Amino acid sequence: MTNPERGTPLLRPEDFAKAMEATWPALSRRRVGPWTVRAGGGGGKRVSAASAEAPWQDGDIALAEDAMRALGQDPLFVIWPWDAALDAALARHGYRVIDPVLGYAAPVAALAPPPLMTAFPHWPPMQIVRDIWAEGGIGPGRLAVMERATGPKTAILGRSRDRPAGAAFVALHGATAMIHAIEVRPAQRRQGAARHMLCAAAHWAAEQGADRLALAVTEANSGARALYASLGLQVVGQYHYRTR
Repeated sequence: MTNPERGTPLLRPEDFAKAMEATWPALSRRRVGPWTVRAGGGGGKRVSAASAEAPWQDGDIALAEDAMRALGQDPLFVIWPWDAALDAALARHGYRVIDPVLGYAAPVAALAPPPLMTAFPHWPPMQIVRDIWAEGGIGPGRLAVMERATGPKTAILGRSRDRPAGAAFVALHGATAMIHAIEVRPAQRRQGAARHMLCAAAHWAAEQGADRLALAVTEANSGARALYASLGLQVVGQYHYRTR
């Protein structure tokens, strides 16, 4: 996607990857040969995955595997578009693809402010926001990731029909605001809460000086992808994982 005012990409895939890393950080990162090996601490797949950071050889894959097992984690690799050779090598080693993910982004100015009393940025997260996250399986490990994120950040409480309905987390990396952990209570879905939270995230991000709002979603989540498209977000990146 390009910024029509500047004629430049709104968010390059490599910058999307950097924003993801900065706004949803691993518990620890360690360089092992050509790899970065992450300890996730229960924060999700990407913060628990190894990635290639330098030229590697086929035999180097075992280095990453051993390092991940030493952390008590199963071998898991994150594969970005520039990792085609690694993708093929892992396939030869019996690794299968899981959870293809798409990155979306839009200029913050493209999203209108939410209607009054529908979404509330705040930090630290209110207990009701923590409760909504917990109901959706976003537990202590992921809350710890949010605490680790540095720089401007906020939680968002979404409301629908005067009742708490959803929660989200937003953090800034440079001019990019990444939204994570979007959760809407099942009984209150399709009532506008997710839309209002995204608009609130964009409005908050603009106040912090950000130019764009971005997020990641699995390819299989067609409902969320339809919502993002309706708000003008477009695909700017992609990645998937390989595991055994």
